[in-house]
Amino acid sequence: MFPKFTVKKNTPYGRLGTIFTAHGNISTPSFFFCATKATIKGVDVWTMETLNTPVILANTYHLMLQPGAEVIAKSGSVGTFMGWSGPTYTDSGGYQIFSLGYGCVSQEIKGSPRSGRYLKISENGATFLSYRDGSTWCLTPELSIHVQQALGADCIFTLDECTPYHISYEQTRASMEQSHRWAKRSLTAFLKEDAPYKRSYQGLYGISQGGIYPDLRCQSVDFLNSMPFFGHGIGGSLGKTSAQMREVLDMALENLCPERPIHLLGIGKIQDIFDGIAKGIDTFDCVIPTRLGRHGGALIRPHYWSTAHEAYHSRASINLLKACFKNDHRPIDETCTCPTCQRYTRAYLHHLMKSKEISAGSALTIHNVFFMNSMMEAIRDGIALNSMKDVRLQWVGD
Repeated sequence: MFPKFTVKKNTPYGRLGTIFTAHGNISTPSFFFCATKATIKGVDVWTMETLNTPVILANTYHLMLQPGAEVIAKSGSVGTFMGWSGPTYTDSGGYQIFSLGYGCVSQEIKGSPRSGRYLKISENGATFLSYRDGSTWCLTPELSIHVQQALGADCIFTLDECTPYHISYEQTRASMEQSHRWAKRSLTAFLKEDAPYKRSYQGLYGISQGGIYPDLRCQSVDFLNSMPFFGHGIGGSLGKTSAQMREVLDMALENLCPERPIHLLGIGKIQDIFDGIAKGIDTFDCVIPTRLGRHGGALIRPHYWSTAHEAYHSRASINLLKACFKNDHRPIDETCTCPTCQRYTRAYLHHLMKSKEISAGSALTIHNVFFMNSMMEAIRDGIALNSMKDVRLQWVGD
């Protein structure tokens, strides 16, 4: 019975749908917040619930190492373990393979990857040293599925190798083909009836690879369509810029089965979300909103871009560590109804950040979570009412 996906409305600006899961329904388009270690850093789950958060995505790699899949399985699921009653997703650990070998995306794009000495990738899987105790692990497609079934999320992903930007066409092709073989092994493990933690309500997503190369993305689309996955994830290198990402998305989405939900992995910039939704993406996940909050960043809408101290604004956020906010006694956003904007001023939040108080990161994260949830609700309303041009103007500004 679960999960199930239906599309209610298709428009040139995006589509409306619902993902039905055993733990609740997810209205799409939707943004998933990353609870990397079964927690949103600095914010408790009941606060996340009061902010109308639809779903949380937990990290297979980190939870496998600590506290261990079996510990969580004994509690019922990762949701019950963390006290979260809503839908949950888990990733496969594939991105951690990438980050172990190449560092974060920004490092990789700048051409300064890690040496990869902590990682060895073979046909069998990815062998690495635990960052917790130095022990050796081999994450195989079968182990990834075993762990994700033990975690008991509503939807899970096949293990893949997330290819970096700077590798060659031949290396990208070989990696994609290996990821396809891993996907087949993941599906076989997922369908195994006697698996120790088999969950009848789980859905499995396959992941598109192929880097920035049109023919490889086309091959990956054909592969995904041929397999009985519940949903599709778009992964791998999406290019250096937002413009190149849009081109790669066109490649990855062309002829991709539209009857399945489509998830864009690791993308959380405001403009990129709007661009992805217009191309047919249903869901997104990223650490940007919560990580930004922990480091003094508050998401803002375009009507603040031209205000005082513009030099300290990006197109989507302000940095409350900057001295210009020391005597700024306005809320982050005077139109925002989040708990942070209703109670605190920029000056106070600046003081907390400069004093290194943990409450500062929590307050800013709450604002950013509320911002993202409100934006996604506005997007869904905009699609329903055919007013996405106005919604984009309010949230992106162009």
